Amino acid sequence: MQSLLTRKLMVLTLLVTFFSAVAAADGVQGDEQAAYLSELKRLYLTTDERQALLAHSNALLDTYALRAAYQVGQAQRGDLSYRLRAGASGELILREEVREDQAAAVSVRNRHLSVFGLDPYIHYQCPPGGIRCILLDPRDGQPLLTIVRDHEGAAELAKALSFLIRNLQKG
Repeated sequence: MQSLLTRKLMVLTLLVTFFSAVAAADGVQGDEQAAYLSELKRLYLTTDERQALLAHSNALLDTYALRAAYQVGQAQRGDLSYRLRAGASGELILREEVREDQAAAVSVRNRHLSVFGLDPYIHYQCPPGGIRCILLDPRDGQPLLTIVRDHEGAAELAKALSFLIRNLQKG
């Protein structure tokens, strides 16, 4: 009987230790998230998280846009740029502009991304030897947008977009 009680006490102690560690890890993550959002709000001089995340994401999209100048030796060179904005409740609108190298015409496409029920984590790929990184659509894993090949830039953009999607999911 005493050994049964001892086993139950050991299991209970292990469970309490495990859940305490999980709670502590969540607290650190929450602190990091709050610090990240606070820094963005300070950087973009706003008190609104969504506006700060949109401004940061758009600044990153502008910085890492795939321009024709980066595409030396490519058969079809052109500028590829994006712009994000919040649409209706729970919707992210992605504006894609494509300008061919020699043409004055610009092709514009708007895509609507409903964020409700969506995994907010954005994955990206930067193929070796290529000139671009591709951020993947969380709905189906297909390319969402393309930027110049820069691992750090792709990681920062993926992080900002993930935070933005989480923010939009709040309504």
